[in-house]
Amino acid sequence: MATEKAEISEAAEPVLLRSDLDGIATLTLNRPKSGNSLSHELVDTLQAAWDEIDNDASVRVVVLAASGRLFCTGHDLNESIDAMEDPPTKLAANRACSHMMQSMLKLSKPIIAKVHGVATAAGCQLMATCDLAVASTEARFATPGVNIGLWCLSPQVALSRTIAPKHAMQMLLTGELQDAETALRFGLINEAVAPDRLDARVGELAALIASKSPHSLAMGKRSFYRQLTMPLDEAYEYVDEVIVRAIQSEDAKEGISAFLEKRNPEWKGR
Repeated sequence: MATEKAEISEAAEPVLLRSDLDGIATLTLNRPKSGNSLSHELVDTLQAAWDEIDNDASVRVVVLAASGRLFCTGHDLNESIDAMEDPPTKLAANRACSHMMQSMLKLSKPIIAKVHGVATAAGCQLMATCDLAVASTEARFATPGVNIGLWCLSPQVALSRTIAPKHAMQMLLTGELQDAETALRFGLINEAVAPDRLDARVGELAALIASKSPHSLAMGKRSFYRQLTMPLDEAYEYVDEVIVRAIQSEDAKEGISAFLEKRNPEWKGR
């Protein structure tokens, strides 16, 4: 009877946890027994969280973390097997996940991945889609689809836009686990820190970013990803127009005044 109650209790655990403190929203993947794999429910819950946070003026920065031993092992293979004989269902699931990943890039708040363990396949994609990533030196990264006869198609989209093509192809072709030092050299992560420093370092980085103008962060992130895919001349033309709008914002005026007056700015978020 006690075992049955424990199983029911575990099943009732939310797949995503959220906590907010000082303008920092921490989302924690919470499917540790399945390696925090991206089930349909978790994808949908993450999408709902991005939608909610995008409209939450109290949030300046998001930290994406995970419970248990692993960060995220990719799509839930049990659900993938179930959908193999139903292509329309599989396509709908793929599109929902792709939409969720794109929502991360469109989110008006910066996202920092806090990677303490293994991030593979769509889990590596999820981490690479974050704006910044800080990892434990014990973390490992891979796109291992090729090992089971299935190229990591969706993960390659984020991977190839984050690191150099030859590094991306090395990961995609071999399926091998890469250590944190290699991931740092590839440019897949921003920093690799000792496991006992991970929480503190991510906290420091999040607090620093949270101290900036929310209007500037939102405009800056949006313009960064938009200009990234433009030809050089179009990119400059685009940012020239954005600068004109940006400098007219209340936060820009406040920031310049505060700098000249040698005081801390008081951001309005507009």
